[in-house]
Amino acid sequence: MARPTVVLLHGVGLDRSVWEPLTELIGGRYDVVALDLPGHGSRQPVSAGITLSDLADGVAESIPAGAHVVGFSLGALVAQHLAVHRPDLVRTLTCVSSVCDRTPDERTAVLARLRVAESALAASSEASISRWYDGTDVPEQIVAHTREVLLANDEESFLACYRVFATADAEIAPHLGSIAVPTLAITGAEDPGSTPEMSRRLAAAVPGASAVIVPGARHMLPVQDPAALAAHLTAFIGESAHV
Repeated sequence: MARPTVVLLHGVGLDRSVWEPLTELIGGRYDVVALDLPGHGSRQPVSAGITLSDLADGVAESIPAGAHVVGFSLGALVAQHLAVHRPDLVRTLTCVSSVCDRTPDERTAVLARLRVAESALAASSEASISRWYDGTDVPEQIVAHTREVLLANDEESFLACYRVFATADAEIAPHLGSIAVPTLAITGAEDPGSTPEMSRRLAAAVPGASAVIVPGARHMLPVQDPAALAAHLTAFIGESAHV
C-alpha cells in the first residue's frame, strides 16, 4: 500500500531547506515532497507582477492528486489557493504561521516592511531574522543558514513575491469558505506577524477547520519546534483519514 504524500511549501524569501527538521521527523511515515516556490531556491527568478495564482500554478504540476498539502507563511497562501482552485490535489490542508484577511493595521504594518525591503534589502533581511528568532533557542547555525538563504535571493524576484505575501490574503479571503477539505491552522503563540488571532480567523473562515497555537513559538515554527509541528500534523492527518 502506498504511503500518503505530504507536500511542503515554504515561506517568502526561503527555500525548501526550511523543512529539513520536520522531514527528519515525519519522513518515516510519509512520502515527503518539499518544493521550492517559483522565484526561490533552485527555481528561476520571477518578474514584478507575479500573482498568487502564478505561484500556485508553478507548483501544481509537482503535486500528486490527493496530497496532504502543508504551507508555511507565503506557502500557506499558495496552499489555500490550491485548495480552492485545485481541490483534486489537496486531501488535507495545513496552514503553518499563515496570515489571514489582515486588518487595516495589520496591512499597514506589512506594507511598511515591504517598503523597507524595497529600499534596503539587507536591513530588511536582518529585521526578519530578529523578528523570527530573537528570544528563541534555535541553534546559531540554523539562524545563519536562514540569513544566507535570505541574502541569496534575487532582489527583484524577492520583492515581487513579497508583494504577493503582503497583499494576497485579501484576494483569497473571500474564497476560504469554499474550501471543502479538512483544514488545520497552526502558529506560534509568540508570532508577531502571523498571529494566533490570524490562525483563529482562518479556522473560523474555513468550514470545519481547527486552530492550534503552539506555546512559546515565534514565526519559524518548522525549525523552532518541529517536534510540536510534527505531532500536530500527524495527528491531524490521522484523524482526517477517518473522516
